[in-house]
Amino acid sequence: MNHLPLIIKREYLTKVRNKSFIVMTFLSPMIMIALVAVVAYLSQLNNNKERTIAILDETEMLSSVFENTENTTYNILEATELKDALELIKDDESYGLLYIANTDSIAEIAQNIKFFSEESPSLTVISGLERKLERRLTDLKLEQDGVDIEQIRASKTNIDIAQESFDGQKSSKIDNLLKLAFGGIAGYLLFMFIIIYGNMIMRSVIEEKTSRIIEVIISSVKPIQLMMGKIIGTSLAGVTQFAIWVVLGGLMFVIVSSIFGIDMAQMQTPQQEMMNQAMQSQGTQAMAENIIISINNLPITNLIVAFMFFFIGGYLLYSSLYAAIGAAVDNETDTQQFMLPILMPLILAVYVGVFTVIEDPHGTVSTVFSFIPFTSPVVMLMRIPFGVPMWQQILSLLLLIGTFMLAVWFAAKIYRVGILMYGKKPSYKELFKWLKY
Repeated sequence: MNHLPLIIKREYLTKVRNKSFIVMTFLSPMIMIALVAVVAYLSQLNNNKERTIAILDETEMLSSVFENTENTTYNILEATELKDALELIKDDESYGLLYIANTDSIAEIAQNIKFFSEESPSLTVISGLERKLERRLTDLKLEQDGVDIEQIRASKTNIDIAQESFDGQKSSKIDNLLKLAFGGIAGYLLFMFIIIYGNMIMRSVIEEKTSRIIEVIISSVKPIQLMMGKIIGTSLAGVTQFAIWVVLGGLMFVIVSSIFGIDMAQMQTPQQEMMNQAMQSQGTQAMAENIIISINNLPITNLIVAFMFFFIGGYLLYSSLYAAIGAAVDNETDTQQFMLPILMPLILAVYVGVFTVIEDPHGTVSTVFSFIPFTSPVVMLMRIPFGVPMWQQILSLLLLIGTFMLAVWFAAKIYRVGILMYGKKPSYKELFKWLKY
């Protein structure tokens, strides 16, 4: 008699009715949103901090480049000695003093610029001051050499190479960013799902084994049915929890942002700000057109279907191995020796995807790892946005399914013997012996 549906139902209801499961289902998104809100709020406070910077320019050639902004006020000091300027800054609690010494040449001026402050200054502030001074000193050096600056500026030409396939399909530089983003998100989700819910399956097996309940259950249920029921039931509970996280997290994010007035754009790092400035220099309209073209170039249907199959296949493959480990040991401490061989292919897949696929998605390394079942769920998902022939996707999926069936057989053999073994820490040699029983 097939007891698989009953086992799946039992595992699912046991998980979702568990108090810790319910608490973490609703508490986890609250904690995450709270952390994000705190970081965003602190970043916003930092970016909105008003600063007064004193400028002591002995050359009288550079102070004109400093214009007040919403959060930064530049106080130009004239006819003041450095010693007096430092005392003045200490008294009025300014953010700092930028001192530009007067020397014989522009090159020496650039080497004798100092910033005095009570505490270590912000990297963003120093970088902003350096950019202003570099531009002005460069212009002064060119004027000193008799070069017409306006003529140089007028002669500058921006190049934006248009990309197009032999079939006439247009693309842009933003394409790679979107493709990498999809692959990275898909790989990260799979990685986290396997670790979180794979461990849940393993702990479930260990708990039933140590409580001796398994001896009663196994008398009327085949080990392979029990193992598959645990994998599928726990997976469904995980999908339920994940769906609640997405819905609840999205609602809380909107509510927290509106109530506290937190602007996520304030969380930008200096590197992101420079990237945004570079993109804005190309023109807002052109950038918007490139983004639309990039989204249209993505094989959305193929991505969604492939994500579902490879995500499910990869998760089931690793879950069967987690269940086998749970059956082989008596406590979670003994699982550590078996965890590394499981996690290493996942970590390798992420590294191959990030450092190889983005540079050469159709190269030998990327292609080979997209066929290896233990790495294909991540690597193939990262390759598909760049255009992978359908036969390669099907072949990779068939290899993944075949390996999953082999892993289930392998895990069921260990499961059948291991769930009744107590008081002994198994070795790899003993696991191979169990396969012969």
